[in-house]
Amino acid sequence: MELFDGKKVANKILKETAERIKKTRLKPGLAVILVGHNAASEIYVRLKKEAAKKVGINFFEFKFNENVQEEEIIEKINELNAREDINGIIVQLPLPAVLNQDKIMEVVSPRKDVDGFHPQNRRALAKGEAVLAPVLPTAILAAAKEADKRLVGKKVLALVNSEVLGQALKMFFENEEADFAYQVRNVCLIAGAEKAINQADILISVCGCPNLIKGELIKQGAILIDAGITRYTDGRIIGDVDMASVRNKASFLTPTPGGIGPLTVALLLRNVYLAVNRRD
Repeated sequence: MELFDGKKVANKILKETAERIKKTRLKPGLAVILVGHNAASEIYVRLKKEAAKKVGINFFEFKFNENVQEEEIIEKINELNAREDINGIIVQLPLPAVLNQDKIMEVVSPRKDVDGFHPQNRRALAKGEAVLAPVLPTAILAAAKEADKRLVGKKVLALVNSEVLGQALKMFFENEEADFAYQVRNVCLIAGAEKAINQADILISVCGCPNLIKGELIKQGAILIDAGITRYTDGRIIGDVDMASVRNKASFLTPTPGGIGPLTVALLLRNVYLAVNRRD
């Protein structure tokens, strides 16, 4: 089984981004809004902060407790939209269930939406006009093409926890002429999805359910894209795929940690650089 080296690919992108920033003498700024105490979210924010420092991007973090009022977050986003020293804004997902995620995300200026999920940027993507492509789908597709450059006709199944992410992945993979399907998983269950999982040439999991995908579930030679992450109190970080049980059956795996995560961070910071020079 081949393991995807996300750090290697990410470091190349980060190096290119740092060189561009240094050459243009820019000092871009990235603002991250973090609500509550989700362990996986805190990991991603820390990684973004560390990488931003390396490439020369100023990093601003705004933390809110889980009881924050929606209006307070919206007010902060509007403030960041107006700041000239902030070129990129992300709202770290997931948000507490009591908050209207779509409403909050739509407040972010499309010009500063470096995650690429604002409705205006999604419409631009559908037309082939995207400036800021959504980073997680971009990372997932890049990893899949690392495993198999020709995706035409491949059966692709994505188990995701977000309808927006599922739709973006659908667009990306159908552009490659793959046979794509996705299922939104609200809980860590695969009941009803076993047959689809077993038939998938490429299986993508972004559920945050530790060791959800076992070897007995997958097709021989399957390509596994693990973008799930769970952090235990002892510091261990676990993905959605049970690596030990798939080792002799899968042909390719993006490990957690070290796979999709670093690549996603690198693509995000590249988007911050692109947002500085956005002219649309």
